[in-house]
Amino acid sequence: MSQEQQNNPLHGLKLETLLTELIDFYGWEILGTAMRFHCFTKNPTLEGCLKFFRKTEWAREKLENFYLSRFKRMPRASEEEFKLPPRQRTYATGIVPREPMVLTVESIELSQAKAASSHKARSSRRPHPRRR
Repeated sequence: MSQEQQNNPLHGLKLETLLTELIDFYGWEILGTAMRFHCFTKNPTLEGCLKFFRKTEWAREKLENFYLSRFKRMPRASEEEFKLPPRQRTYATGIVPREPMVLTVESIELSQAKAASSHKARSSRRPHPRRR
């Protein structure tokens, strides 16, 4: 294992294994609510999800971020590290994954509502540039 990938839970992890772990632990409904991907809500299958995530890089990165932050509960990436794809990030030696976060549809919806409200409040305080 290379020195720079020593402490990355995604190193060597196949997309199919990652998806299977998430589906087995959270189920389709929670993943659909949290991730908002149709492949989790409209006739979900592992094969359909794999096809979607293999073709759609931004969605795969969002899924990998979810896996790291919610399932492995790794520390939040710095701004510099967050610019890198999740598979290229590293964590300090000694940081190990923790137990997965327990999520419910209700807890996810509450969190999304708070985030939307916070975003709305921040954007309403910014002056809008004048259009020419």
